[in-house]
Amino acid sequence: MKSNRRKFLSTVGGAGLISPLASLAAGGAEPGGRGHTADVEARHARLRDILRQPVLKRELFSSPVVLRSVELLRWEDSFLCRVRSEDGAEGISVGHSSMRTLYPIFLHNLQPFFLGKDARDLDLILEKVYTYGFNFRYNGLALGLPLATLEFAILDLLGRIANRSLGQLIGEIHHPEVAVYVATEWRERPLDETFERIRKAVAEWDAKALKIKVGYLMFMTTDLHAKGPVGKTEKLIPMLREHYGRDMALYADANSYYDVDEAIRVGRLLEENKYAYFEEPVMYDDFEAIKKVADALTIPIANGEQDQSFVNFRWLIANDGIEVVQPDSYYFGGLIRSVKVGRMAAAFGKAIVPHMSGGGLGFLYNIHLVSVLPNAGAHHEFKGLGTHVPFECKTSPLKVAGGRLKVPTGPGSGVEIDPEFIRKHRPVTT
Repeated sequence: MKSNRRKFLSTVGGAGLISPLASLAAGGAEPGGRGHTADVEARHARLRDILRQPVLKRELFSSPVVLRSVELLRWEDSFLCRVRSEDGAEGISVGHSSMRTLYPIFLHNLQPFFLGKDARDLDLILEKVYTYGFNFRYNGLALGLPLATLEFAILDLLGRIANRSLGQLIGEIHHPEVAVYVATEWRERPLDETFERIRKAVAEWDAKALKIKVGYLMFMTTDLHAKGPVGKTEKLIPMLREHYGRDMALYADANSYYDVDEAIRVGRLLEENKYAYFEEPVMYDDFEAIKKVADALTIPIANGEQDQSFVNFRWLIANDGIEVVQPDSYYFGGLIRSVKVGRMAAAFGKAIVPHMSGGGLGFLYNIHLVSVLPNAGAHHEFKGLGTHVPFECKTSPLKVAGGRLKVPTGPGSGVEIDPEFIRKHRPVTT
């Protein structure tokens, strides 16, 4: 890897990530810069040790919290998870929109395992459930989304028992406010239209940071030969830097579109225009290709929203394939598992910028996660506050002000979902 990446991370200032975790390094972390020569196996061993460390603060609970009921509730295409303990405590979470497809996995692969368990053992439960019924065969979003929905509800229950926020259950609060970047799409649109849409989105949210899409994807079309607007990416990258100047943090996401050579070519254009990181430049699970791109560029490489296992992150961290890890707390199976990825990254001086699922209350769970990550990046994904869920939050307006969101401090998730809305939902049994 090029040895100046670490310098790049520490000097981009307002247009990129925060410094490379000097405090963590001072406490014994070993920065993993591109010139790093330590034995990769030793790094793997260290990362495995990190994964064995518990996340949930079990010491907050002196008595067992036995899960008496675990319910998946549905109203039309809206899903909630409700859990209750033997002592009558209750927690609730909002399911991802994909639960309309994945709910059988919740019912058959997860619900039976969680019933009767002591919620204080949540770290161990989340580990062992992957073995139960050969659940690892469903590894990925198919298992991660229902599992995260269940974990969010259990953490909400535990937070209400202990009078702690979600973040206070799984770490220390490092970021009571979370700076956001506006996540934009429109890669299939003509250049002028894309630019105008981006400009309006940034203005609407008073954003100080922006992520754009580069390249083209075929998920919008059945055309096998679709190439997208020719030359658009090459024009958009410098256009946005010129329009917003040096004070706007700019990020770029290829969603796995390029091969290695093209990723390197576009990456160099991003470097010239001082973009802060390059997300998913090549296919997300082609680790050797990711590392080739990383070795050729100085711009930090980000990856992980699609990743399914700790093994994937461990390889990329141990081999210096990425500088920014991006687990999605829904896709990856919850907050606790995502915190563990953040810990692995921190041990080698890398940052974490979690991917955020839109809809429901995805933005809420994401800012709780970011709040406890000492190595969180400078800005975090934001797709708007639109939700079908009516709720009240007494400790935060949950509105973007000055490019930032205040993290709720109330117990559990920190929000109260409208009881009438909950009552519309009925238990799913088949």
